[in-house]
Amino acid sequence: MTQWQNKKNMNKQLLYQDKKIHYRVIGNGQPVFLLHGFGEDGEIFNLQVAHLKRKFQLIVPDLPGSGQSEMISDMSIEGMAKVINEIIKKEKIETCPVIGHSMGGYITLALVENYRKHISAFGLFHSSAYADSEEKIAGRKKAIDFIKQNGAYEFLKTAIPNLFADESKEKLKTTIQELIEQGQNFSTQSLVSYYEAMIQRPDRKEILKKATIPVLFIMGKHDNAVPVKDMLEQSHLPKKSYIHMLQQSGHMGMLEETNKCNQMLEQFLLEI
Repeated sequence: MTQWQNKKNMNKQLLYQDKKIHYRVIGNGQPVFLLHGFGEDGEIFNLQVAHLKRKFQLIVPDLPGSGQSEMISDMSIEGMAKVINEIIKKEKIETCPVIGHSMGGYITLALVENYRKHISAFGLFHSSAYADSEEKIAGRKKAIDFIKQNGAYEFLKTAIPNLFADESKEKLKTTIQELIEQGQNFSTQSLVSYYEAMIQRPDRKEILKKATIPVLFIMGKHDNAVPVKDMLEQSHLPKKSYIHMLQQSGHMGMLEETNKCNQMLEQFLLEI
């Protein structure tokens, strides 16, 4: 691992088609990408970064349109995967694991499909290879209408609490409120673009079936956004799967069962 030891912890920027993409590089060791989901930015992984940075070098982008990153012309799942691949190239990384939460998992699958040689392992963290069902598409379209009429913040105010298990809502009241307040940083345009990208993404079960690299699945028993049934069905498709169920979590295991998630991620990254 000596070739990775000299990098410092820093905020960095990629200029992609004249748009600024912000990312952080933290810690020492093997590079690992952490990709956040819808309505979040890279800081959602702060508790994981604090735990893993002693053994790994974490590369944590703000996806286009989130945090300190600007929107790009192609806000599709594949367009955002291309941006992540540009960061991989800029950092001169030959291969690395990529862990994606929710929408970040969809981007991870697109990365594996289109830039396979750079990905040594990957993780779907409350995420799915399935395309949206008709019911899911209808729900997303309804959300798009609400966002256009009421704005991003009003939408996230109602949506964010529903991502947590009932037990977590009381326990993490302050954290949930902080996430809602961060929702003021999102534009209507960026949230609508994300929903449109998710509606249009293809089914990527074949990526799992053909995967010869290790795949991590972390699922929440009380996840309403990505049903545990879907994740269990998919988790047996790759040649080598690491499967974990969080018993007290909804869709936000990194906050709901932080210690368990940290251990699951560390164990997976060390074993591969």
